[in-house]
Amino acid sequence: MPVFKALTIAGSDSGGGAGIQADLKTFQELDVYGMSAITAVTAQNTLGVHGVYPQIVESVVKQIEAVAVDLKPDAVKTGMLFSKDIIEAVADQIEEHQLENLVVDPVMVAKGGDQLLQDDAIEALCEKLLPKATVITPNLPEAARLTKVESIENISDMKKAAKRIHELGVKHVLIKGGHLSSEQKAIDLLYDGFTYYSVSSDRIDTKHTHGTGCTYSAAIAAELAKGNGLHKAVNKAKHYITCAIRYSLAIGSGVGPTNHRGHRYEQ
Repeated sequence: MPVFKALTIAGSDSGGGAGIQADLKTFQELDVYGMSAITAVTAQNTLGVHGVYPQIVESVVKQIEAVAVDLKPDAVKTGMLFSKDIIEAVADQIEEHQLENLVVDPVMVAKGGDQLLQDDAIEALCEKLLPKATVITPNLPEAARLTKVESIENISDMKKAAKRIHELGVKHVLIKGGHLSSEQKAIDLLYDGFTYYSVSSDRIDTKHTHGTGCTYSAAIAAELAKGNGLHKAVNKAKHYITCAIRYSLAIGSGVGPTNHRGHRYEQ
């Protein structure tokens, strides 16, 4: 039986709901062997981010290198990269080791408003990393920041943003519409440069959505690692994250995490 492997390059969440912890839980649930390269350590819980401590660039490079030369991943996802220097180093490692099936989750701001990507890092993200990506998975605030617009208010705005982000060199753009409260469904838009595809699910009335973006992108990476095409990977990941939100965990005093075992209850 083959062993599929996925590498997450992201920050650590001490509360366990997002970042490296969410990614590894997702990989495990989807029958993929998970590996990690930690870009930053955060002091974090359901109430917010209480500290961000980035790794030195050499540490990030050595982690990726160690995995790539011995346990070459079938897919890679990036999450919180924090700085221009780390982004450039990650992009160089992906190219050097010819790592494929790259899912970029452009983590910029935590739910509580804490900045997780420095302002001068966005240019490096667009120029260095996106041209190497199979798909980028911004939510609406991230897509607005990448396209330098004030806000994205409807499906038409999502289509315009997807086109502009695609022009940065990424193969596919998946804009997540969870913030689009005007829609009855949670609609995500996948764009390949020619056609727009919508992926939707029921909206679930819960505030406990910490780690949603990390988990969704990790699920896409896991499905790509198993050899699924992008459309199938996105559809399966959408089902996975919907279950994780439906059975989210009301723990802590703030915004609780999604439930990475949620898909088991659907089964």
